[in-house]
Amino acid sequence: MVPGRGAIAGVVLSMAILVGCSGSTDDAGTSTTSTAELPPNEVAGVALPAGAVDKAVAQLDDLAGSLMDSSRIPGMAVAVVHGGKTVYAKGFGVREAGAPEKVDADTVFQLASVSKSLAATVVANQVGANTVEWTTPVVTHLPSFALADPAATAQLTVGDLFAHRSGLPDHAGDRLEDLGYDQAAIFDKLRLEPLDPFRITYHYTNFGLTAGAESVAAAAGKDWAQLSSDALYTPLGMRDTSSRFDDFLARPNRAAGHVNIDGDWVARYERDPDPQSPAGGASSSVHDMARWLTMLLGNGTADGTTIAPPEALLPAVTPQIVSAPPTSPAARAGSYGYGFNVSISAAGRTANSHSGAFSLGAATNFLVIPSADVAIVVLTNAAPLGIPETLTAEFADLVQFGEVREDWRGLYREAFAAMNDPEGDLSGRPAPANPAPAQPLPAYEGTYDSAYWGPAAIVAAETGLRLTIGPEQRTYQLRHWDGDTFAFDLSGENAPPGSVTSARFDDGTLTIDYFDENGLGTFTRTD
Repeated sequence: MVPGRGAIAGVVLSMAILVGCSGSTDDAGTSTTSTAELPPNEVAGVALPAGAVDKAVAQLDDLAGSLMDSSRIPGMAVAVVHGGKTVYAKGFGVREAGAPEKVDADTVFQLASVSKSLAATVVANQVGANTVEWTTPVVTHLPSFALADPAATAQLTVGDLFAHRSGLPDHAGDRLEDLGYDQAAIFDKLRLEPLDPFRITYHYTNFGLTAGAESVAAAAGKDWAQLSSDALYTPLGMRDTSSRFDDFLARPNRAAGHVNIDGDWVARYERDPDPQSPAGGASSSVHDMARWLTMLLGNGTADGTTIAPPEALLPAVTPQIVSAPPTSPAARAGSYGYGFNVSISAAGRTANSHSGAFSLGAATNFLVIPSADVAIVVLTNAAPLGIPETLTAEFADLVQFGEVREDWRGLYREAFAAMNDPEGDLSGRPAPANPAPAQPLPAYEGTYDSAYWGPAAIVAAETGLRLTIGPEQRTYQLRHWDGDTFAFDLSGENAPPGSVTSARFDDGTLTIDYFDENGLGTFTRTD
């Protein structure tokens, strides 16, 4: 599955060829459980090599260093958990390009969509505390939330939203966030989104999952950031982890996000993901993430602290919906649990994972192989290229087979290439050589309204038409394209550099292609 843009509040990457392992291990990473002691559905086709984990860890410096060299990303941090402890934690590169401060294992990175898996463990904690169930209807504690279909609204559960099976379109609401709408406004507008079939359609949504998490926070009587701290971060000693953007900004040892500008990595933007905090707003270090991974490998418990009972955590880390259907009879499917990817490798081994990505400067991934008692997390401070996924996949190949068997670098390079493609129907297109003339510019002036996007003001200025839209009053300069069609450049989390969209006037309406993804991009003139 190629990652969608806007994860960007975060991105999910669920490739069915990702690795996993089976059988328990001793401290050297050698399998100690015979297949005769395992039920058939836990038996893998390939035994773990002797000392598998230790040998894989020994190669991490070289693998990470070569990826840093080939991608030239500014910074990366890596940690590995095995045998109930952190066996590797190291930083590479710098926190900000051009500055001397080095990345270390305590450097705090924005996690983007890896936040979803943290959020799922917070919910599992609350399930264990009998605050909610995964099957609790969202409207029980968030009564104002609604979908376009009243029947689906009434049945929609916390689990449905964490499994992305509500029927909402892919990344619904992300572009509203780009315009400055807050969480409450975005939730309210989701009822205008067209729906696909309920519970049988997988569409990855940041604000859908966020609504599920916020209903749990409401049930607990706390805001999401405080609940996450109380239920997960503080009990595990994750001192540098937060689900609040201001806390990230306050960390002295934090990584700046970078974008690639003409071949150079530049710290140009700050991404505030608070509106979708459960889905993409957490920040952490690999030292802290290792504590969380230790808890996952401990089936909800680490160092004597139980975050969630096994029966509450199990639904999150096991398949709840097919997220990547097979493309041939011989292919394996990719699945999604509640906030976790679930995959099966060529060796018949299961794994949990999740990726995170901000196009404004973050890329992250973790991979857990429960039966090998090993997990790895990789955090970077650069726009997504597939670097974290490559490193975790290469590491897992080493654990599973003793060698890197796939061209993960090429596979992920190809998978992530589309994330850098511009958005908008006019991107990369030359302007017409002989365009039809426009009307006098004052003829287009006025306010055009949309129930979904809100009012769009068109003003004729000396430089041409100007569009202003959204709570933050984003302003775009329109240039004539052809007849009553104008063009303007886009920028932001969901619109990579080079994105150009059309704005078409037609008898009292304005249709903007970039905002028309789900048929909601037509504005009607009101004055």
